[in-house]
Amino acid sequence: MSNNYIHRTIESKLNEMYGNFPSILVTGSRQSGKSTVLQYITNDKKQKVNEVSLDDINERLRATEDPEGFLREHGVPLIIDEFQYAPNLLSYIKIKIDDARKNEMFGDGKEVGTLYYLTGSQIFETIENVTESLAGRVGIIDLYPLSTREIYNLKEDIFVPDINIIKNKQPLKYEYMDNIFERIFKGSYPELYKNNNISLEAFFSSYLRTYIERDVRKIINIQDETKFMKFISSLASRTGQEFNASDIAKDVGVDSETISKWTGVLSNTYIIFLLQPHMNNNVSRIIKRPKIYFMDTGLACYLTGYVSSETLQRSSYSGQIFETYIISEIVKSYANNQRDPRKHLYYYRDNNGKEIDLLVIHEDNIYPVEIKKGANPGKDSIKNFNVINKFEMKSPNGIVLCLTKDIHSIDDNNYMIPIEYI
Repeated sequence: MSNNYIHRTIESKLNEMYGNFPSILVTGSRQSGKSTVLQYITNDKKQKVNEVSLDDINERLRATEDPEGFLREHGVPLIIDEFQYAPNLLSYIKIKIDDARKNEMFGDGKEVGTLYYLTGSQIFETIENVTESLAGRVGIIDLYPLSTREIYNLKEDIFVPDINIIKNKQPLKYEYMDNIFERIFKGSYPELYKNNNISLEAFFSSYLRTYIERDVRKIINIQDETKFMKFISSLASRTGQEFNASDIAKDVGVDSETISKWTGVLSNTYIIFLLQPHMNNNVSRIIKRPKIYFMDTGLACYLTGYVSSETLQRSSYSGQIFETYIISEIVKSYANNQRDPRKHLYYYRDNNGKEIDLLVIHEDNIYPVEIKKGANPGKDSIKNFNVINKFEMKSPNGIVLCLTKDIHSIDDNNYMIPIEYI
């Protein structure tokens, strides 16, 4: 593996799974680094592994028409990239694994180890097929594009807003706003950090074309590709906002049911994360729509037409893309540590206009979090934190993530925290 390999947080979990699961599945968006991290792990173990991608139409045909012959031809251990194109392979992989287990128990005693490494970029179809076919035989890991901590090779734990945890955490290097927006504008796909000569426009243009042709078309029948592009661009302009299908439908020129279906596709292929509202029986009139967050800010900026980080930073879009960056980093911290972000991260808004950007639930505690682009947001930023008193959960403290340089107390229970601590 070349020296420009960027280490991933999930490596530790993959090392735990290695040899203990006969198959390992890494799911995530295209270009998130799934096959690369598997190559690194197997190479690090000095294991010779064959690799095949089902993006190759000829290999896909072999896998689909003669799955047994396909597996025999490539042998084990084997990395199968984008295996969801040939889901019928799973039943044959199960047979191979079960035969190896029988041989370990009743034959020559050779340990099974890990035989198959699978990657997939369509979460719903991929997970559903795998859990049915390989139950008890597969370890599953989600992988998003790079987190900032991965880019700078720093330890990445789940983000918990507890002030005592934050004070003991190694922060990222302090950066001025220009540099922060350069990173937001660039996004987090590994290829952009391995290849400094590639233009962002060329990368994202190719990415979208491949994504629509190979992922979207497989899931849904798009009769008008122009409308789908208009949809995804419209959604990108709303990152950090509540999902309102009827509003987007008016922009795109399709019905709201289609918008909901297409949004589900983006969620199931890891392009967006839907942050759900926190529901509680003691609080009425809660807004029940999720909020949309693009998991790569560079892709969102490309879709909304920004041509430089300078124009982005000065735009009216800067606040919501900044919030998107923070939320996406926090989501990655959970996914990278094999914790389901959907069980820990929520937001709050009611019909009275009270809103909290993020609620983090950790060990029966709830932490309110506000995200502000300024360096000194002040007490007004925590004015809605008192709504959590109705949730009947302990709340050790609240925080405001902002561009302050150091940790400051706002009052006895709330703190301004530099974004370098995410």
